[in-house]
Amino acid sequence: MKKQLLSLLIWLITIGTYSQISFENGYYITNSNEKVACKIRNVDWKNTPIEFEYRLSEHSETQKMGIPEVKEFGVYNFSKFVRAKVDMDRSSDNIQNLSANKHPIFQQEEIFLNVLIEGEANLYEYIDGHLKRYFFNLDTIDIQPLVHKTYRFSATEIGANNQFRQQLLNHLKCDSMNGMDIERLTYKKDRLIAYFIQYHHCHGMAFTNYYERQKSAFFNVSLRPRLNSSSLTIENQPSGSRNTDFGHKLGFGLGVELEFVLPFNKNKWSIFVEPTYQSFKADKTREVTNISVQILIAEVDYNSIEIPIGVRHYFFLNSNSKLFLNFAYVVEAALDSTIEFKRGDGSVIGDLEMKSSNNIALGAGYKINDNYSVELRYLTSKNNLGYHNTYDSDYRSVSLIFGYSFL
Repeated sequence: MKKQLLSLLIWLITIGTYSQISFENGYYITNSNEKVACKIRNVDWKNTPIEFEYRLSEHSETQKMGIPEVKEFGVYNFSKFVRAKVDMDRSSDNIQNLSANKHPIFQQEEIFLNVLIEGEANLYEYIDGHLKRYFFNLDTIDIQPLVHKTYRFSATEIGANNQFRQQLLNHLKCDSMNGMDIERLTYKKDRLIAYFIQYHHCHGMAFTNYYERQKSAFFNVSLRPRLNSSSLTIENQPSGSRNTDFGHKLGFGLGVELEFVLPFNKNKWSIFVEPTYQSFKADKTREVTNISVQILIAEVDYNSIEIPIGVRHYFFLNSNSKLFLNFAYVVEAALDSTIEFKRGDGSVIGDLEMKSSNNIALGAGYKINDNYSVELRYLTSKNNLGYHNTYDSDYRSVSLIFGYSFL
């Protein structure tokens, strides 16, 4: 089964790699101010790009262009990037690497900037890994950085240079926006966007909110019944007298999945949690030879709530269907689970409590219309008797999971 699942994962990755390329209607503006209509590969960039892929027509060859060749490019009704020479401060915001200098250390760089708000006052964003910087301009002001820097004030104290507040107070004024609004303003994307929107509303000016078009995080709630193929073996050391292989059994389980689709990279990534009830019931009868031949009956009644907490990646086939892979760490809460040993006449000679044990889940599946899904999931071995000095167990399962998203 492991080999089959691995083959399936490799196949899905291969198919997904070719299926995810999505070219959407867009444009770019050359250095000579020529606006060229094209198809741009929209990957919903998490980091600000230095180049982009495009096609001049649906079936033409894929090409690349970058900062030196392009003044501006965009995907219609989604995003817009402009080239600019700006003062960039790349001082670290990591607490362990903070500078003792409260002033930004500027170097001029030519980069693309992601347009967040476009209007009388424009707000831009630049992201490079953990580095996030915001810029603005007006018709009468060139693009300049909104200055914010965290620095080490002393060996035990951290300070912040919030010059961006004074910049906005100086240049984006309105009677309904007072100093208290500025004092509470933080150097966060959502807060800065809200401030720029408030400024345009205050003056009755039109604007475009590109971030609203890009932001698409959402929740899915799914009912997830499943068919489980599970196996359990136990080992009793040193005698081995109660070693038992219960074999493979088919059973049913039921889960409810809460999925949060992340608002970047075109909804290809999500995180999820999926409380699931599962059970395994089996018995095994065998002969045990010590001084005499005896009949030993082992009965297992194993019930638990499994809670996979994981990450999922989607591979879009078209607008209605997609493949996905997921990885999860599974936390378990065992529910009154025991293994009981009996003689042939039915008299009980001992029992073991099966306690909670965590493991890993790997899955691959298919989803259609954002409503219906099917997934094959492999759960690695876990030892529910690991607390015992003389017993170990090996519980494994493979699940075929059906899903229906109702939210």
